Amino acid sequence: MSTLPIERSWLVIVNLSTELYKKGIQIPNEINKDLGLVKSQIGFYKKDPSHPDMINEMAKADMSLNEIQGVLLSLAESYDKGFYEEWLDKLQRANKGEEIFKTPDTQSKFILNAPPGFSYAKITLKNPIAEDRVQEIAEYYGLIMEFDSDLTIALYGEKPKIQSALREMAPFFLE
Repeated sequence: MSTLPIERSWLVIVNLSTELYKKGIQIPNEINKDLGLVKSQIGFYKKDPSHPDMINEMAKADMSLNEIQGVLLSLAESYDKGFYEEWLDKLQRANKGEEIFKTPDTQSKFILNAPPGFSYAKITLKNPIAEDRVQEIAEYYGLIMEFDSDLTIALYGEKPKIQSALREMAPFFLE
């Protein structure tokens, strides 16, 4: 899967945060947590870029990343004007899709930490079932469904809706 410009920007921002920390600059505690959430949102989007919920997640990720970028660039500017300009240049180039830092390949088949507002359920079946049968239920409840194999399904969405869908799918699991 190709690397998106937002991923390149995210990587620059992570490195900027690291450099600021090394220089003894106090980084707000929520920055690392927020960077992790943005990374999860990007990964979630890449699973199905055409789904409307995923497009919303990408918009949220972009807004969060812009906020983090603003905080860190402000800290960089207060530290040293040259340092700030160096990192601003890296971010501008990354936003255009240029690879500034090598992107590590750490893709997994399932996202274990669903983005905020989404819960996650993984189901392993005894026997394969028709995808369209469970897809219809997932769509009815507004869930995103992913088949990892004929026997493994992942559901993403609001927890009560996942629970309702699982109750409705339960008879299929006995087949």
